Amino acid sequence: MNAAAASAGGGKETLAASLLRYILLLILPFTVLYIFYTLHAILSSTPSCPPDRPVATTATTSASLSHLSTRNHTPSLSSSTPPPPAPVSTATTTLQHVVFGIAASARLWEKRKEYIKIWWRPNGGMRGFVWMDQPVRESSVPAGLPPIKISSDTYGFPYKNRRGHRSAIRISRIVSETFRLGLPGVRWYVMGDDDTVFLPDNLIAVLRKLDHRQPYYIGYPSESHLQNIFFSYGMAFGGGGFAISQPLAARLERMQDACIHRYPSLYGSDDRIQACMAELGVPLTRHPGFHQYDVYGDLLGLLAAHPVAPIVTLHHLDVVQPLFPDAKSRPAAVRRLFDGPIKLDPAGIMQQSICYDGANRWTVSVAWGFAVLVSRGVMSPREMEMPARTFLNWYRRADYKAHAFNTRPLVRRPCEKPSLYYLSSSRRTVARDGETTVTTYQRWRHRNDVRPPCRWKITDPDALLDTVVVLKKPDPGLWDRSPMRNCCRVLSSPKGQEGNKTMTIDVGVCKDWEFSQV
Repeated sequence: MNAAAASAGGGKETLAASLLRYILLLILPFTVLYIFYTLHAILSSTPSCPPDRPVATTATTSASLSHLSTRNHTPSLSSSTPPPPAPVSTATTTLQHVVFGIAASARLWEKRKEYIKIWWRPNGGMRGFVWMDQPVRESSVPAGLPPIKISSDTYGFPYKNRRGHRSAIRISRIVSETFRLGLPGVRWYVMGDDDTVFLPDNLIAVLRKLDHRQPYYIGYPSESHLQNIFFSYGMAFGGGGFAISQPLAARLERMQDACIHRYPSLYGSDDRIQACMAELGVPLTRHPGFHQYDVYGDLLGLLAAHPVAPIVTLHHLDVVQPLFPDAKSRPAAVRRLFDGPIKLDPAGIMQQSICYDGANRWTVSVAWGFAVLVSRGVMSPREMEMPARTFLNWYRRADYKAHAFNTRPLVRRPCEKPSLYYLSSSRRTVARDGETTVTTYQRWRHRNDVRPPCRWKITDPDALLDTVVVLKKPDPGLWDRSPMRNCCRVLSSPKGQEGNKTMTIDVGVCKDWEFSQV
């Protein structure tokens, strides 16, 4: 009996032990899996911010990080620090680092080459090419002009704009074709038309401030608001010229042909360039010195109130009136600028200064190297720095509200009609305090010009003043400083109907206490 009881108790202990072993065997795998996945999660997680000190990684870790999907926007350790730029010469940018691509046509070559003669420097280390649609006679290419290149055939590219011309495709590829020539030491590719007039020194002053190792697309939109609406405010208009840095030109050359195929309905060459820039993700860097000049009429109002920036280009000079009304031709008017004030002080050309002749109560506006305007009364600098409407919009039916900038009427009251004095001569002289430029401006009147009647008790400058002499020291470092208008000071002016009818003005950097005031 006791033996049976003992046997029964042993059976119960065996059953309990078996049940415990079964539970342990059931729980143990889940416990091991939990610990394994916990350790895996801890070990495989990466910090959200890079460590303060460099972290050594094995080849296996680097390989696994490089396969992370960019769609999840997970930053890898290798992408947290951009690669260093390639070693490039950091010497100051000069004309030797620039290559010009000039778009031309055989039909207009005889006329347009006169503009290129003015600004091109064959002995100044300039490099560039004139890209033609077809060959021209060798006798029509005088010495001292850029070499002629014939553009590649573009008939394989579709063109579907009914209002344009397929030559736009040829012109849009000039930057890429120039890049493929493989010229050494190029930092900037500069594009313009055969009637684009460049001011090389001012162009270099603009490019020198930018890092040529970065992608840059530099130019300016049109003066016409409607043109910018039809095309783009983010587009550099080709006639005004634009510059592309070497890295961006390399990227453009690789993809431009395929890009052009995607935009068969665009009108011109510059909007095709801008479309490819949009695909490359490079926006337009605006500089107000590039001038498309989509206007008609007289550029006086625009040039006499030029923005406080170096003037880089002029365009459409065959469309507007000659810069100087007494010049024999339009190219001759441009040459007067280049042979005179641009040679003396290119940085200061067209820069506006505003001052007042307190004795005569006149407002004086000097566009150095171009013209001087003298008006009766006191007109504020805020008004004088606004371009006067001596020109018409590119769309002739549009009024002044179709310009892409503020304008003002040339005359608000009859008494305020300005007297105009255009550049007649320029020279450099040496004084005790250094070199000084002397520019002379002579009174100019329209044929059959009649001064409007005026009841103001202010003497009309037209009756007292025939000549304006402006003294100015050359200032090659003008654009190395922050933008600021120069100041002008009236040194002497006529005092009555008799005597010397000459005004002498000094133009220069404003002193700390100086500003435009009566």
